[in-house]
Amino acid sequence: METKSAMIRARTMPAVKRRAEKVFLGLGITPTEAINMFYHQVALRQGIPFDVRMPTKETQQAMEDVLNNRNLKEYKDVDELLKEFGV
Repeated sequence: METKSAMIRARTMPAVKRRAEKVFLGLGITPTEAINMFYHQVALRQGIPFDVRMPTKETQQAMEDVLNNRNLKEYKDVDELLKEFGV
């Protein structure tokens, strides 16, 4: 078995790192294990293991709205949300 000796260095936004590491904690894995899983999947699939696409203009606007606290709608509970969407 090959030893783990290659180093990866990357910079990311602190908030993204915190949110991702919270997910890893919930999954019971370390950030190192998550990165290794990602690299293994890239090697196995010979590409990024998920769709990478440019967001539509509508999605871009929605993301900007969320970041700027604009045009947001609140629901008192999940039932109210589902009712609005006919679910």
